[in-house]
Amino acid sequence: MKNTSISRPAVVASEDASHGMRRARFLVLLGAVGGLALAGCGGGASGDTILVGEFASLTGKEATFGISSHEGTQLAIEEINAAGGVLGKKLELKTEDDQSKAGEPANVVNKLISKDGVVAILGEVASSRSMEAAPICQQSSIPMISPASTNPKVTETGDYIFRVCFIDPFQGTVMANFATNTLKAKKVAVFTDVKSDYSKGLAKFFKEGIAKAGGTVVSELDFNGGDKDFKGQLTAIKNAAPDAVFVPGYYTDVALIAIQAKQLGLTVPLIGGDGWESDTLVKIGGDAVEGHYFSTHYASDAASPKVTAFVDAYKKRYNGKVPDAMAALGYDSAMFLADAIKRAESTEGPKLRDALAATKEFDAVTGKMSMSAQRDAVKSAVIMQVKEGKFKFVETVAP
Repeated sequence: MKNTSISRPAVVASEDASHGMRRARFLVLLGAVGGLALAGCGGGASGDTILVGEFASLTGKEATFGISSHEGTQLAIEEINAAGGVLGKKLELKTEDDQSKAGEPANVVNKLISKDGVVAILGEVASSRSMEAAPICQQSSIPMISPASTNPKVTETGDYIFRVCFIDPFQGTVMANFATNTLKAKKVAVFTDVKSDYSKGLAKFFKEGIAKAGGTVVSELDFNGGDKDFKGQLTAIKNAAPDAVFVPGYYTDVALIAIQAKQLGLTVPLIGGDGWESDTLVKIGGDAVEGHYFSTHYASDAASPKVTAFVDAYKKRYNGKVPDAMAALGYDSAMFLADAIKRAESTEGPKLRDALAATKEFDAVTGKMSMSAQRDAVKSAVIMQVKEGKFKFVETVAP
């Protein structure tokens, strides 16, 4: 995802853009045709199994997100099947890697729907990639459940698109209130990844929250995800003398930003969203990320029987690994789907969509949730701090 610049004739660029638009329309049409064909034959519910699709970033820049969400999803499928499955059938998970690349979600989701015949799609974590796949699922009448895409535009695609996470207007407000109330920050800087829908959306709602709380944004600068040198922007931010810096980015970029901020003597708290949550943040950032804060979906050390049972099962399944929020949300997305299939007593797209939308209270690992009219999960957020190389629970914030 490096920012490269290649000079080419304008006519070639125009032809490329036109070709890209035609290809995107073709992929959506292909998904719709495939979905209609599958609707006539019952989709992926045949024999002794119900086929569920998943697309995730198993390789590439955000691979730890995809691996975590996939592991949580896989654990849920195994537990569901061990308990007898749904509708007297076992669930079969068909997973595709989108490689953390734009363009790949459309390819793999079209394959899952048109070739494999899945009854539903689970994915993605990144909002940009969910927004690429969502129109295909919508046109195909195949429900899609995102574990962790928080940009509001994801579910605006249509009535077959759902998520089990909170959304950025809530997350941005949570962090704005945390900055002003807990950190007592009056002046803040915002450092946004302009290549990321997630980052831009979260920055927007954070700034609105700061304004409502009576704070001031004293510096607002951008970067491109995948950049390596942030010192110019960070110097300008330091000169603006903020009390805190909001960095709504993904963990790899955030770690490098924290390192360079420390090198420049920018010592105020860095704060961010759930895109920070990965062990890689600490592995890359080391001491530079120590003491900083981010919002996320659950805390593995929360004293709840459901969380404890999930953490124990996950650690047993994955060699002692402690599940992060993406793992918990992946688990919740599969359990949410299974619950809806049971209530719908069907895997037909419209009936499954209606059951998902009718969810009033679902007891998830990441907290009790209900579906809003926009098919977004209404639930609490938690604030975490990087402390001694670990993510430590600070507080829970209700919606």
